[in-house]
Amino acid sequence: MRRIFILLNLIYFVQVNAQDKVNSTEAKQDYTFSLKQAIEYAVKNNYTSINASRDIEAAKQKKWETTTMGLPQINGKLNYQNSFKIASNLITVEGRPAILTLGDYNSADAGLSLSQLIFDGSYLVGLESARTYLKISQNAQKKTSQEITELTTNAYGNVLLAEESIKIVERNKAILEKTLRETGETYKNGFLEEEAVERIQITLASVNSTLDYATRMRAIATNMLKLLMGIELNEEITLTDKLDNLTTQNIDMALLGETFSVENNIDYQIEKNVEESKRLLLKLERSKALPSLGAQVNFGYNTFSSRFGDLVSADQKWYNYSNAGIALNVPIFSSFGRSSRTQQAKIAFEQAKTKVLETEQTLKLQYQKAKSDYEYSVAQYNSAKSTLNLSERIEGKQQVKFKEGLSTSFEFTEAQRQLYTAQQDYLQAMVDIINKRAALEKIINKN
Repeated sequence: MRRIFILLNLIYFVQVNAQDKVNSTEAKQDYTFSLKQAIEYAVKNNYTSINASRDIEAAKQKKWETTTMGLPQINGKLNYQNSFKIASNLITVEGRPAILTLGDYNSADAGLSLSQLIFDGSYLVGLESARTYLKISQNAQKKTSQEITELTTNAYGNVLLAEESIKIVERNKAILEKTLRETGETYKNGFLEEEAVERIQITLASVNSTLDYATRMRAIATNMLKLLMGIELNEEITLTDKLDNLTTQNIDMALLGETFSVENNIDYQIEKNVEESKRLLLKLERSKALPSLGAQVNFGYNTFSSRFGDLVSADQKWYNYSNAGIALNVPIFSSFGRSSRTQQAKIAFEQAKTKVLETEQTLKLQYQKAKSDYEYSVAQYNSAKSTLNLSERIEGKQQVKFKEGLSTSFEFTEAQRQLYTAQQDYLQAMVDIINKRAALEKIINKN
């Protein structure tokens, strides 16, 4: 009985532990990130970034595949052939016709062949192209990382914007509800008209609508950030940075004095990769007019028999053979087909060079715009901050005047609307500084 009791306790202990493991596996993971940590995590775990890393690995394998084309190739073969009807031939023996049967009903052949490419212009160009293809994949990954950095910065800022908006609107709502109660009491006592209460009610309804919208935007912005970071949408995420702190950290007027070099921009580098690939395609078409040279060595055994069973017999005799050869292929005349393909490749190369020039000028213009946008965002932030302080003072004065009966409900609610607008403009100005700096750093390739 004691043994049964111990066994039952052991089974229960195992089941409880197993259930705890299942529950711990199903539990949601809580992620906590600063902006820097969020960017680092996104660059590593974003779905597009993961595939960009795989593209590099595929390019490396492609490069090796191209390299092996010029290395020794060894192939083996094993052939069996059964002739239902053996071919015959008519010959003359001592002036009389005779039928000669050629071959046996069964034959087998086994051998190895070693081939080596000695010279082929296309192969040499292929090696260059493989290296260029790898550079294209690497630059594509860099561009992906830069875009993810900018998008994550924007998404992080949007979440903070939504959170700060909710805090401000909730505070406005609480103040407005208190004002509405006080105004209602004043109206009941006959010191205010009903219109004053109704105006505040309209403002409160607008604030409630704004709060509902901000709450929805926070959920959407948070999920967008999770998607960019490669985090499941049902997971919890906490942001540790504050909007005002990030804004202060991102105000750096020295950034406007950074030297801009087109060659450092990833878009320019990608266009140069494209130009190089077009140059190699032109070189490839030209190389097709060159001779190609290869060598091959063959070793093998074959056997013949009228019966299949004799082929696998230990006494069956196999006859060995071997040969070596060199093959030279010389293109002579293609009815100007090669010339046409070469001209097409030349045109594509010229187009790529023109595209590089266009990209260079476009990037210079984008840099000027990004620089101007960042400078303007800082100025706009300072203006929005001053406007907010002024709106707060005006609203405060109007509130006092309204309670003392020295101003109308229209003047009071108008001051409130101006304050609410100034609050949202101030929050947006802070986010703009963060976003515009990210855009400027992206174009100058500042890590």
